Amino acid sequence: MDEHRTAPAPASPAARPQPRERGAGIPLGRIAGVPISLAPSWLLLAALITITYGQYLSARSVRLTLTAGLAVGFGFVVCLLVSVLLHELGHAVTSRHSGIGVRGITLEMLGGYTEMEREAPRPGIELYVSLSGPAVSLVLGLLAAGAAAVLPPGGIPETFAFQLALSNIVVAVFNALPGLPLDGGRALQALVWKLTGDPNTGRIVAGWVGRLLAVATAGVALLLLFSPLVKGYFGVLFTLLVALTMWVGAGQAIRHAKAVGRLPPFSARELARPLVALTAHTPLSEADRIAALGDDGRPVVAVVESSGSLLGFVHGASARAVPAERRPWVPLGDVTRRIDRQHVLPGDLRGADLLAAIRDDPGGDYLVVTGEDVHGVLRGAELVSLVAPGRRPRRPTSRRNST
Repeated sequence: MDEHRTAPAPASPAARPQPRERGAGIPLGRIAGVPISLAPSWLLLAALITITYGQYLSARSVRLTLTAGLAVGFGFVVCLLVSVLLHELGHAVTSRHSGIGVRGITLEMLGGYTEMEREAPRPGIELYVSLSGPAVSLVLGLLAAGAAAVLPPGGIPETFAFQLALSNIVVAVFNALPGLPLDGGRALQALVWKLTGDPNTGRIVAGWVGRLLAVATAGVALLLLFSPLVKGYFGVLFTLLVALTMWVGAGQAIRHAKAVGRLPPFSARELARPLVALTAHTPLSEADRIAALGDDGRPVVAVVESSGSLLGFVHGASARAVPAERRPWVPLGDVTRRIDRQHVLPGDLRGADLLAAIRDDPGGDYLVVTGEDVHGVLRGAELVSLVAPGRRPRRPTSRRNST
């Protein structure tokens, strides 16, 4: 199963950029500058397919030992991995061609996903990017089918090519189904977006269709369970896992659409709090006094070096933990959270792109800039409270600070 996701937009160079920390995965290198990683879950599926396919081949041919069958099965797994990678590269290439940056590609147990830096600006681009992956899989399937047609029938190479063709064609057809989180769901979202003018309506419609497809997929798994033609439970369990993943992905899409719908129609620049810039040696009590003089009572204290370079913001929880009698003696530098590249936002960011940009640290503070102009600070916790009242934003398990 395949999908493409939106990741935070690139930050301003004013924040002393640090390398992006990607999620857990095995790095495989880069293709055309796009980082490729392998989710550990893929290793489990690779082992299961290698064993199942190897046993299948050795049972079909008395001349093929189990060891040789497992070797061929592993080769089949590698070919599947390359096929999924090419599928995702189809998304990545069309995204870049459309002016949408690509953060990376992750290959996982049920397929893969391409992380994009922002949402598609128009429904036509969303449709174009969504269908590029299934188109690549279909072409690969047809090429493998052509190879199977010319190879000697009954041999291992012909069986290998046929299975590879079948796998890619199934991936192409399945991913083209019109429900999120599948590629066809993104295409349906684009079509509804075009008709209604609202991408959120498209996302909700495609999410509910995705849930229906998940139920239908679970129904297919139950039919396979009672079918006399199916031996073993691997296919049934795999199909149920796909159905569960689709249900969860569709639900996430629906919740995301509702959250975006609650956002005020303002950009990050308009939502940002003003800044009060003070040096790291300023006592905390003096910072309290100066901040209280702000016109709207909502300024955020920014801590700067003597040269004027921004270090970060006063960490609210750390500052509140300092007793009143010690505040005249505690410098701001002791309660400062340093700013990094992932905590700088473009001023014109809004809607779904704004939510995606704070996804990794929804409770953090973000510097809002346009070019060299600093507009203020957007507090992620306040944005989360707008889209999910009563919900406390999670804190990240780790975070890299700039030096």
